[in-house]
Amino acid sequence: MKIRRLTPLSALLPTLLLVCLVLVCLPVFAQDAPEALRPPKGAQIAIVVFEDLQCPQCGRVAPLLAQAGRTYKIPVVRHDFTLPMHNWSFEAAVLARYFDTHSKEMGNEFRDTVFEHQLEINPQNLRGFAEKFAAEHKIGLPFVVDPSGKLAGLVRADKDLGTSLHIDHTPTIWVVSNKRSGKPYVEVKDTSQLYVLIDAMKKD
Repeated sequence: MKIRRLTPLSALLPTLLLVCLVLVCLPVFAQDAPEALRPPKGAQIAIVVFEDLQCPQCGRVAPLLAQAGRTYKIPVVRHDFTLPMHNWSFEAAVLARYFDTHSKEMGNEFRDTVFEHQLEINPQNLRGFAEKFAAEHKIGLPFVVDPSGKLAGLVRADKDLGTSLHIDHTPTIWVVSNKRSGKPYVEVKDTSQLYVLIDAMKKD
């Protein structure tokens, strides 16, 4: 029987060091980013926000996000994250989804109008508020807005998506990119730094 001699560890060290160096230098690919934290197809950078239509801070931040989107010509992707302590936000989100069926721009205009009039809205007058918005935009608002529950399902799916991303407050905002290396998304914890973070993402 032929006895094979083992290669001494010292002889393998250069190879092991080379392998480790290659692994360390490998880029962290953006494919590791959750799908929700990537820009829409065709965009290099985007703003992603999870919001609650009854959240005062969401209402204050919404114009800033919209302005940033216009300034940088990047999309603002809005998701629902209704909070249990708010007594009309879920129904408002369903109504916004109804207006989305006419156009996404119409749905977002409804959301922004809700933010502008948050202090005036309550569970009793929300329907009337939506009817007025619909009439002003020459859109019919059916008596039962979501007979199949599909729109409510979309709102709940957004909430589940936010939960999977460990969201626990609104608004939660990210600047996201499609770059192939480094961290392709960053949370905006201070909205005064929004433009700085977008600029940094563009340079990376």
